[in-house]
Amino acid sequence: MNKTEMREVILEAKKSKGMTWEAIASAAGLAPEYVVSACLGMNHLEKENADPLVDALELGEDVSIVLQEFPNKTWDQLVPTDPVIYRWYEIVGVYGETIKEIIHEKFGDGIMSAIDFQMNIDKEENPAGDRVVVTLNGKFLPYKSW
Repeated sequence: MNKTEMREVILEAKKSKGMTWEAIASAAGLAPEYVVSACLGMNHLEKENADPLVDALELGEDVSIVLQEFPNKTWDQLVPTDPVIYRWYEIVGVYGETIKEIIHEKFGDGIMSAIDFQMNIDKEENPAGDRVVVTLNGKFLPYKSW
């Protein structure tokens, strides 16, 4: 089994069992945002998190083994056409340089880590229309001179 096959098996089990990502993440003992990324093949889980997830979905050990493998983080399209994903490209296209300028002004020359990183996605109810609240929290990594 490879990551693509694992992804399909997990998505089918989630659907057939009617489970939410919150419930699946709770079984794994990790944040839903991270668990979803692992189940979709873009991150890995340690055995102590993979085994309970697989048990909750009633899947085999082969799925747990693949969940524990380090991923090869690639994607098929340069700019995805799915509207939700495309909007993130649009946000970075419009605000990317703004984000860079403000990070440099507040922290100095460096980047935000995507390794020492957390993401939370929340719903904010609003009478004018519910809001999506995404928090990206990454360690600042300064560039070094040598």
